[in-house]
Amino acid sequence: MLLQALQTEITQALKSGDRVRVETLRFLLSAIRNSAIAKYGNKGQEAMTDEDVLEVIKKQVKTHRESIEAFASAGRQELANTEKAQLAILESYLPKQVSDEDIKKILEPVVASGEKNFGLLMGQAMKAVKGQADGGRVSAILKQMLQIPQG
Repeated sequence: MLLQALQTEITQALKSGDRVRVETLRFLLSAIRNSAIAKYGNKGQEAMTDEDVLEVIKKQVKTHRESIEAFASAGRQELANTEKAQLAILESYLPKQVSDEDIKKILEPVVASGEKNFGLLMGQAMKAVKGQADGGRVSAILKQMLQIPQG
């Protein structure tokens, strides 16, 4: 199970003295605990599935990406670099992301459905992609396929 793997990783990181990894995994485990309590109440972490853990990791990745942009635009490169290091650690636990070409192949039937409402199309697209790609990438590729102006 992914949760046990994370707990084992934090122990190894503590032993090896990898401060960035320890800090990142502690923050992640805290977020997982909070999510477990919110979702399952008293059962907590015992009820967490790998899918639940992956959802928390994806949220953390998104938060780190936003922080990197904010720090970079504010001229705080040292903080952006720290966030980038933590982001790399978190991304290592996510499933491999598919290429843009593969996303286009997956989205072809969605585009061919003839639906005009972008929100509904995006919902269908995310179901088709099944977490193999970031929503922002899927949205950009879908807009490109539909020839909708970006922005």
